[in-house]
This record gives sequence, structure tokens and C-alpha cells, in this order.
Amino acid sequence: MPQTKTIKRHTELVDRMARTLGLDLEEEVYAGQLDPETLCDTVLRCTGCTDPDGCEAWMAAQAGPVEATPIMCRNGEVFAALKAGRRI
Repeated sequence: MPQTKTIKRHTELVDRMARTLGLDLEEEVYAGQLDPETLCDTVLRCTGCTDPDGCEAWMAAQAGPVEATPIMCRNGEVFAALKAGRRI
């Protein structure tokens, strides 16, 4: 099980990635589009990323909302579904 520090970092990365894509995860949960358990799974999946520094650098380089995650993102399908308006 990942340590608390790791979980916190990847929770922030997931939230930042969502914002980079123009998504608000809290609003997605509230609207019933994103199951809270799926959100937890998304964070845990992110903890398995081998390049979180690269992820941070990619997000920092974006000027505004983007259409898709970088190919390295382990949660690309989750974010794509939310951007497409699909409930997950």
C-alpha cells in the first residue's frame, strides 16, 4: 500500500490533471458522473506512475484546457470518458 505522502501527491496530480483538461472532479462526483470509488481507484492507479515529475512538467507547460492526457497517463481513459460526458 502506498504511503500517505505518496497518496497525497498523486491525489494532487489527479486533481491537477483534471483541471488541465478543464474538468472539476468534485463537480463530476456531485453530478453523479464520477463514482467516488472510481475516483479513489484513479488516485491509486496514479501512484503506479513511473514518471510523476514528467507529469508535473507536462501540466506546467500547458497554456489552457487541453483535449487529452499525455500518453504516459495511466488514467487517460477515465479522463477521456469524463470529457466525453460518460458516467464512470
